[in-house]
Amino acid sequence: MSLLSAVGAAFWLGLLTAISPCLLATNVAAISFLARRAGKLHLVLLSSGCYIAGQALAFVGLAMLINQSLVSIPVLSHVLQKYMFRLLGPLLILCALLLLQWLSVQLGSGRIKGWVQQRAHQGGQVAALALGLVFAMSFCPTTAALYFGGLMPLVVSWKSTVLLPAAYAFGVALPVALFTLLIALFAQQVSRAFHQVGRMEPLARQVTGGIFLVVGVYFTLRYTLALF
Repeated sequence: MSLLSAVGAAFWLGLLTAISPCLLATNVAAISFLARRAGKLHLVLLSSGCYIAGQALAFVGLAMLINQSLVSIPVLSHVLQKYMFRLLGPLLILCALLLLQWLSVQLGSGRIKGWVQQRAHQGGQVAALALGLVFAMSFCPTTAALYFGGLMPLVVSWKSTVLLPAAYAFGVALPVALFTLLIALFAQQVSRAFHQVGRMEPLARQVTGGIFLVVGVYFTLRYTLALF
């Protein structure tokens, strides 16, 4: 197998990960978050790029950690599946409360508060990066098998802790980015036709918050509390 073939295989494993049933809910949440500023296409593109970068940072960092033999693959896989996936539900609920403005965080009246408000107004690139990191590290059994059992043998074989995990991350994030772009383009055309770009953004934020809340409650009940 050539390096190009290995990159293609890593990308394909990422695509398989992206369409895993256990990632359906998180992908819907990610798409709604990235597309919420649909009236401003450049912000959607920036946020999507940051989301992909967040995924890449997580997968590359994890590959480097494993390649340096600092952790055992089975142990790390178990820990990430057990704790990250279980923490995801409550975390999404918290994000939903903030998006819906049902919870207010007081950051003071100084520069920190102004900086956070400005970044949120500009489209939340930092939040998109963090979302990519968190979703990437939340492994279910299927995605753990694809990453640890499929990608990592390629990484170890080719001694490529950057290129192959980055190709994998691109495969994971590509469907989300494409759907986000399609939604943003469609919404932009509609908003221009009705001259309601400004009015769409608060509605999009409410819809995003609602989706985060539903997904968060679902993950909490199923994975955190294991009620079904």
